[in-house]
Amino acid sequence: MSYLIGVTALWAFSFSLIGAYLAGQVDSYFAVLVRIALASLLFLPFLRPSALSNGLKLALMGIGAIQLGLMYIFFYQSFLLLSVPEVLLFTIFTPLYVTLIDDAMAKRFSPFYLLTAALAVVGAAVIRYEGISSDFWLGFLVVQGANLCFAVGQVAYRHLANGLPRHLPQRSVFGWFYLGALALVIIAFAIFGSTAKLPTTAVQWGVLAWLGLAASGIGYFLWNKGATLVDAGALAIMNNALIPAGLLVNLLIWNRDADLSRLAIGGAIIVASLLVNEWFVKRRRPVMA
Repeated sequence: MSYLIGVTALWAFSFSLIGAYLAGQVDSYFAVLVRIALASLLFLPFLRPSALSNGLKLALMGIGAIQLGLMYIFFYQSFLLLSVPEVLLFTIFTPLYVTLIDDAMAKRFSPFYLLTAALAVVGAAVIRYEGISSDFWLGFLVVQGANLCFAVGQVAYRHLANGLPRHLPQRSVFGWFYLGALALVIIAFAIFGSTAKLPTTAVQWGVLAWLGLAASGIGYFLWNKGATLVDAGALAIMNNALIPAGLLVNLLIWNRDADLSRLAIGGAIIVASLLVNEWFVKRRRPVMA
């Protein structure tokens, strides 16, 4: 749990840094490419190519491509459509997706999850009940794409880690995770990226360096390692611990003029939907046992 708590504190500043210094100023595909390239360079010295079978290497690369590469592509696009607090609030769905993926792997399904998701959408509408635009709802869906990728990656890595050689430290194989993400974002930047909006200030380059080495490099390694050491319930809870931490940083430092009452009401409805969902999950556990 200490790994997850530490990464939560580390990531709390990432949302605001992206929103304040990169979103709309630096090409999102280039920003993602730099972050993942730096994270890859950080772990390349530890990589032991002969330690894993080709199948495990490809599996790790696939997980990295989804959890980090594709997730970041969705994530950065969302900042062009939503405010930082809205992006943070809409990440609250990630635990729901983790639960649904686990249900799918166990060949279960509960329509109750659709009810809790609908309640959360009501909370999203409260936040922007005036002047709701197509950009808002598009941004909402883009964040869900990021949430789904992050959830798939966490569940997949937890299962894959059980099949890794016990004598190998995770840092000696985690480079494959970043290389998979790097391969995807190189293709994405070549197709969709623009060299017309590259970083122009030392601050922007500094933010990218911090996000690449600390938030992406150290952060994702420790988060996924921590995910293998806790149960799924604890992992789901920690997915949402980032929201109040990130909102606190954003509101106190960068966004003091936000409509706190509307944000609080809408956020409370979204949180309530998650609490109802968690109550239902706990209630049915004795039946499933």
